Amino acid sequence: MDKVVATALEAVADVPEGASLAVGGFGLSGVPGVLIGALYERGVTGLSVVSNNCGAMESGLAVLLAAGRIARVTGSYIGANKEFARQYLAGELEVELIPQGTLAERLRAGGAGIPAFYTPAGVGTQVAEGGLPWRYDGSGGVALASPPKEVREFDGVEYVLEHGIRTDFALVRAAKGDRHGNLVFNKSARNFNPLAAMAGRVTIAEVEELVEPGEIDPDAVHLPGVFVRRVVALTPEQARDKKIEQRTVSS
Repeated sequence: MDKVVATALEAVADVPEGASLAVGGFGLSGVPGVLIGALYERGVTGLSVVSNNCGAMESGLAVLLAAGRIARVTGSYIGANKEFARQYLAGELEVELIPQGTLAERLRAGGAGIPAFYTPAGVGTQVAEGGLPWRYDGSGGVALASPPKEVREFDGVEYVLEHGIRTDFALVRAAKGDRHGNLVFNKSARNFNPLAAMAGRVTIAEVEELVEPGEIDPDAVHLPGVFVRRVVALTPEQARDKKIEQRTVSS
């Protein structure tokens, strides 16, 4: 039951070339930067990443993106990541952009064993009708476009069929975790981390505070340890390393 591994490098040692990854984080909140750094150090390439966004300010998944290690991204937000936009428009990166709520539910559904579900999000747009550019040809043309999806009517309302997401691995960051893999997330870090953890066949969690089993009130657990395979305890320095994308202060 003790799922703690000594180092982040040991935790990601079996992630192969071309693996699919669900990665937690919401902007720069709750990003498993230490595990991402370990993947970068290993030199793994050809990764297919599922995440709300693909890093920013040269941190998070932006580290792997800038090094050309990511082949495909399924996400909902590009933001101010200029390298992401450059690779996408140059045809170097395949990108599936989907509504943010749909992405969250696709991850949750995959983790819950639900193969597909219907949602009204995207009906009447290219999300449902197809034609969204997944890959450009580098000259402004579309090399690969999204296919049309099934649309069905329920009680007079149209819904589009979306499929659950399962990935080979998942990388997440928690504020607190115990040796059995039970995790607690802090505020916005809870938005996508539990869902990404559910979707991974092998889920690896970096935790800012490691506690012993029983120290977390069962009612306070955000993600039960059944979804987590490995736990990496961060050093105090690593736990404090939290970047702010848009710093705003009152006058």
